[in-house]
Amino acid sequence: MPCRADIVKLKRSLNAIILAHNYQVPEIQDVADYVGDSLGLSQQAAKTKAEVIVFCGVHFMAETAKILNPAKIVILPDKDAGCSLEESCPAPKLKALQATIPIFTR
Repeated sequence: MPCRADIVKLKRSLNAIILAHNYQVPEIQDVADYVGDSLGLSQQAAKTKAEVIVFCGVHFMAETAKILNPAKIVILPDKDAGCSLEESCPAPKLKALQATIPIFTR
């Protein structure tokens, strides 16, 4: 496993930033440039000058970073990083719920 100094050196050489969600383990948080919640991480992604964003969070967070930075490389280290909240409401169920709410049926 690489040490902190190796990671810092690699980040500099690639002009990369590491964004980590609050729930990440301390070892990841320790090498992150920013640790926070989904909103804070999106704000950091939006204002970074880094060319590479390593997003230690769930897939929708990395997708948001990519939307905010279409010309940058966004890396999600764990491609299977899911969100239990998102998984609890699959798209068909959400669509069915929205069909019962007037604001969504206009």
